[in-house]
Amino acid sequence: MTGSPMKTAFSSLDRLFDPANPFLTAEGARMLAELRTDPLEEARMEALAAKANEGTLTPEERREYESWVRSGSVMSILQAQARLYLRRQAKAA
Repeated sequence: MTGSPMKTAFSSLDRLFDPANPFLTAEGARMLAELRTDPLEEARMEALAAKANEGTLTPEERREYESWVRSGSVMSILQAQARLYLRRQAKAA
């Protein structure tokens, strides 16, 4: 590619945390960074992970587990972006 920066799957998400055009308030970024999984959901995810490691997931459980893995990856990226945003905000202050 020439002439334009490479776009990634997360290019749109990067705009959420653009300091030049903030989408979130500092409080919103803080809430996102501190968001945790519900203990019951966490227990379910751990049970599915154990079954995945044993190779005993049903097709429905596999879909559920894969959904958890994908959403967890996206949340991790969003939370990392939120923490970076907050650090930049603190340095600018």
